Amino acid sequence: MKIAFFASSLVSAYWNGAATYYRGIVRALHERGHRVTFYEPDAYDRQKHRDIEDPPWAKVVVYSAASEADVLAAVEQARGSDLVVKASGVGVHDELLERAVLELQGPDCLVAYWDVDAPATLDRMHQHVNDPLRALVPRYDMVLTYGGGEPVRSAYLAFGARECVPIYNALDPATHYPVAPAARFEGDLGFLGNRLPDREARVEEFFLRAAASLPERRFLLGGSGWQDKPLPANVNYLGHVYTADHNAFNCTPLAVLNISRESMARYGFSPATRVFEAAGAAACLITDAWEGLDFFFEPGVEMLVAHNGEEVAEHVRRLDEAVARRVGQAAYRRVLAQHTYAHRAAQLDALLEGRTQAQVAEVAA
Repeated sequence: MKIAFFASSLVSAYWNGAATYYRGIVRALHERGHRVTFYEPDAYDRQKHRDIEDPPWAKVVVYSAASEADVLAAVEQARGSDLVVKASGVGVHDELLERAVLELQGPDCLVAYWDVDAPATLDRMHQHVNDPLRALVPRYDMVLTYGGGEPVRSAYLAFGARECVPIYNALDPATHYPVAPAARFEGDLGFLGNRLPDREARVEEFFLRAAASLPERRFLLGGSGWQDKPLPANVNYLGHVYTADHNAFNCTPLAVLNISRESMARYGFSPATRVFEAAGAAACLITDAWEGLDFFFEPGVEMLVAHNGEEVAEHVRRLDEAVARRVGQAAYRRVLAQHTYAHRAAQLDALLEGRTQAQVAEVAA
């Protein structure tokens, strides 16, 4: 298929947590024979903070977001695609794009809304009855989400979605894998995540509280936005950690920490990209508890689970290198067996094949 993505950015992870997800999905679709064009706006200085050059597995079109006319011109370039995807959270002209891509819909073109932050989108639509997306959801051929499970699926169907299917985060073994430790990431516990409103309180509880209770241990904090946050003396703030350094970040400390955003923890079944990155590096992961975790990994065997900062600190106290290695290796085996982007792309292919056949039958009738 010829597929057009309208999303935040494929080439830059700067203030763009979905970059790893997009790269994994798009690369896996390319490997299955699809031709993908990724349309991204020149916004938020992302082009100045690229992690990768234009990849051989996708055509990247960077369009100006200076005016609506520029955006509409980019949409028009996608005409003739077999599948057009509008992802959530492009960051500029989202409402315009949500309407405009539907003008490309037709017998030979499916149009999908791909929500990479379904909990936040659904909360917004529930709270604002005049949210423009509410009226558009039933017009899309399908809604795809990167998490949320049955709670998110049911909520989208209640808004009139024709179909809603989770395409979960996963691992791209070509980019995230075990590497040698790096001295600058040495420590007992590392956390990587941008400072966001619905995550900050949970970072204070699960990470900063744990660090404060273990002053003799070394903690690492990576991500954008934390520079003016008061931190315990034993927390080393690294700033933005580029994607190319994620493997070393995951492989070096005794353990790494996952902290779900509040909305994702509430909906459940929303494993962050970081979970699969860590597993792909065979890192020992400590994660906050969230519904659906055991759908992906076996708690206590393939990763350690904490309900608060005190439990995080207790895990760190008890961990030694042998246990950390055993947990990390178990997660590594599981993620390669069941949770790569090749698995997700095969799921999407089956979905699109079924949807295309149904569309053909409908037209013939």
